[in-house]
Amino acid sequence: MLAAPALYKQYYCDRIQETTRQFSQNTDRELSLTFEASNVTTHNSKNELIQRENATILSLVRNSELDGMIESIQHVEYRFNKNYHYDWNFFNDEPFTEEFIKSVTEKVSGRAIFTTIPSSYWSIPSSIDQDKMKKSMERLVKENVLYADQISYRHMCRFNSGFFHKMKALESYQYYWRVEPKIKFNCDIPYDVFTTMREENKMYGFNMAMTEDSKTVRGLWDTVTEFFDEFPEYLEEGYNIDFISHHYIKGEIIFPKDVGNIEDKDRHYNLCHFWSNFEIANLDFFRSKRYEAFFERLDSTGNFFYERWGDAPIHTLAVTFMLKPDQLHYFDNTGYFHKPNSNCPASQRVREELNCDCHKSRDFSFHRWSCIPRYFKVFEMEFPEGVHINR
Repeated sequence: MLAAPALYKQYYCDRIQETTRQFSQNTDRELSLTFEASNVTTHNSKNELIQRENATILSLVRNSELDGMIESIQHVEYRFNKNYHYDWNFFNDEPFTEEFIKSVTEKVSGRAIFTTIPSSYWSIPSSIDQDKMKKSMERLVKENVLYADQISYRHMCRFNSGFFHKMKALESYQYYWRVEPKIKFNCDIPYDVFTTMREENKMYGFNMAMTEDSKTVRGLWDTVTEFFDEFPEYLEEGYNIDFISHHYIKGEIIFPKDVGNIEDKDRHYNLCHFWSNFEIANLDFFRSKRYEAFFERLDSTGNFFYERWGDAPIHTLAVTFMLKPDQLHYFDNTGYFHKPNSNCPASQRVREELNCDCHKSRDFSFHRWSCIPRYFKVFEMEFPEGVHINR
């Protein structure tokens, strides 16, 4: 990995300390530190100029997650970014520590940009009934819902649903790749994922899909369908909700021949969602007028706090209703791991070609509890080499 010179690091240590003082004085400002990478080549081993896309890697991370973030950076750099040197943008609801900034800057091969999230993006709105929220949290605790009583988790889901794309630090980018702490990529990614997005006109890319806990999305489907009933002009021509609606139970896939429309109240949400801890997307989608209106309607319900709505099902419903199916992209063969699930190519040939360090028996992508097989069947896609699904 590339290391910054001592003089370079001392200069930024001074900047870190000064910026920390500014943050302590005003927590509703978005302040960023940018670290230029040292001695980064813009050519590959064949001395060919590297053509990078207008893109960044993006991580929402706490200071306490430094070790997990370093682990993720090492995997992404080794498997992908050492060839491209894309920027890394790091967001935190608190100022980053000097230790965090120094440690991370030394590990990334591109620019490292550290930004503190404005308090307006990470606080409980005045419209929220605190007593109602407390009672709702107590109910979810009794129902054994994960993160039932965590306010910080609710802030994170709301931020990732409606505010991350508004951060000034991202204004100049078109694409982002979300990377969380403690993830792994166990296969080489020998191509530019952002170029794939641009050349194939993709707006949203994913790697895993599964079912959500129904107790965390109460009222979400009704709110979404009511929104599009009111604003049908926001529906994408050619949208297809088969992936997220029909009957789905214990991995069994059932396809009614007659496909209804959005007014068909029997077509309830089947809980399938793209796992948003891995997503590569075009920021233009989230910056659009229709997505903003969509988020504002969801936010007005207060259910990020009352019902613990998550960003993953919200992103999934948004791209399903407001994009064409061919604008979505499944990124296979990455060897992606996020506890407890992992992706591993089924084909031995592919695993060898990509230097994978994983075993196909651990693959969740095409497990019967995964929603990926449903996605492939709904959109009549060819299954990857080595994958065998009863059709």
